Amino acid sequence: MSNYPLDDQLSSWPVADIIDAWARELPGAHTDSIAVITPLWRTAKALADDRRRTLSVLGIDPSTLDLLSVIRRAGPPYELTTREITRRTLVTAGAVSQRIARAEEVGLVERSPSTASRRAVAVRLTDAGHHLIELTVRQLLEHESRLVASLTEAERSVLASCLAKIDAALA
Repeated sequence: MSNYPLDDQLSSWPVADIIDAWARELPGAHTDSIAVITPLWRTAKALADDRRRTLSVLGIDPSTLDLLSVIRRAGPPYELTTREITRRTLVTAGAVSQRIARAEEVGLVERSPSTASRRAVAVRLTDAGHHLIELTVRQLLEHESRLVASLTEAERSVLASCLAKIDAALA
């Protein structure tokens, strides 16, 4: 069992100690997940905190990044209906509406009637939105690439596969 530190590099509280403590305190409890879930949870938290700090430095909030990213990834003409944005971002229609309103207010997107349906609203990146999302994503991906640089390509592939299996099990 590895001694993954829970707090920081100076921590003396390894995962093995948690497993041993629960095995002692709750004999027969399934502790096999601790060696996987605890490091994942800590890593996810550390990555989320790092992403928030990085986005703050880049001058964009996570919800705006999400909105502009989903529209940019759609390809030319960089436009999606509000319904499609809701489907692709996995947030509520109300949250999407608020995100769009904030981004529209600062000139990153513009709304117009959709050609897909009379009732649908299309949201398109403005030139400013297009420029911001490309610059931000390039910098963010470069930063996050450095975060996983200690893993070989094969290790990244195995990790991505394992995480996909856990994600599928959660779905």
